[in-house]
Amino acid sequence: MSLLSLNFQGFKKIDWFLVVIVFVLVAFGLAAIYSVDLSRGEDLNYFPTQVIALIIGFGLMLSACFLHISFYRVSARAIYILALILLILVLFFGISVRGTTGWFRLVGFSFQPAEFAKVGLVLLLAWIISRYGRRFDKWKFVFVTGGITMLLAGIIILQPDLGSALVLLGVWFGMMFLTGTKKRYIAGLIIIFITVFLVSWLFIFKDYQKDRIFTFIDPGRDPLGAGYNVTQSIIAIGSGGFFGRGLGFGSQSQLHFLPEAQTDFIFSVICEELGFVGVFILIVVYFLLLWRLLQITKKSNDDFSVYLILGILLLFFVQMIVNIGGAVGFLPVTGVTLPFVSYGGSSLIINFLLIGMALSAARS
Repeated sequence: MSLLSLNFQGFKKIDWFLVVIVFVLVAFGLAAIYSVDLSRGEDLNYFPTQVIALIIGFGLMLSACFLHISFYRVSARAIYILALILLILVLFFGISVRGTTGWFRLVGFSFQPAEFAKVGLVLLLAWIISRYGRRFDKWKFVFVTGGITMLLAGIIILQPDLGSALVLLGVWFGMMFLTGTKKRYIAGLIIIFITVFLVSWLFIFKDYQKDRIFTFIDPGRDPLGAGYNVTQSIIAIGSGGFFGRGLGFGSQSQLHFLPEAQTDFIFSVICEELGFVGVFILIVVYFLLLWRLLQITKKSNDDFSVYLILGILLLFFVQMIVNIGGAVGFLPVTGVTLPFVSYGGSSLIINFLLIGMALSAARS
């Protein structure tokens, strides 16, 4: 079978319901980003950039969709190695944004290799699991999959980007559960996580990252300093009421009380301006996305496709939980984007690529 099958019959095989779900999420994001942009003057900044990323992402999704799933299977190792190389290069040649050296900037556009690393990880994990012949009770399986995850996460922490590293570790940990890894191995993983956290706290974490964790424990300890963001986010969420204040009329975001409203706290903007009704619809659409991906796994004929889609599902789920948890004060704010909603070209484009890969598996 050809690796690339582009014809009208191929378009009919696309899971358009999944595509519609994704575009509903993007619509929420564009509306909130446009509202935030309005508060910064007549010249829009974030919104046009996000639209360009949407166009690029949609084209990439279609291209990825029409590549046969076998392409991803044979390319998994190469894509992982490419992601690893990009992460190393960005430490030396990348630009710094808010203390994190994690972006390449070329001809006016920025690219974040940590986002591409998510693709490399889910592909290689799916390839290893499918090759392992369901022998998930072996310590070697945990060691190998953990090693490839820790390698990416460790380099990302050096940027330092704690949020992206935690997302990768969360995906791997979730895959261990889904493959039925023995409980004693899971307990060992928890001990390793605690050890790595303690070492990172002593030797790697920056002061502002430690402040985020302290703020998570007690947002009121420094309400005008480290706790300011979370405090303002909670105020925004509570002020939205049932129907919200309307797009462009949220006081916290429009008057700039809410920092990074277009990224870290986009959920708070939606809560304030669209209220409980808008947020309820958003959460329902997210669960429809996860449900649809799960339905695709039930129709897949090979292990690689199943675990690839499960990895994508976990990736979206972990990011959703971390972002929303940070906005409502249940988790530390780590800069993780809300999939398809937060501002960020790299994030949006990579998310579309992941959906394209899932669509490819659905068509195979």
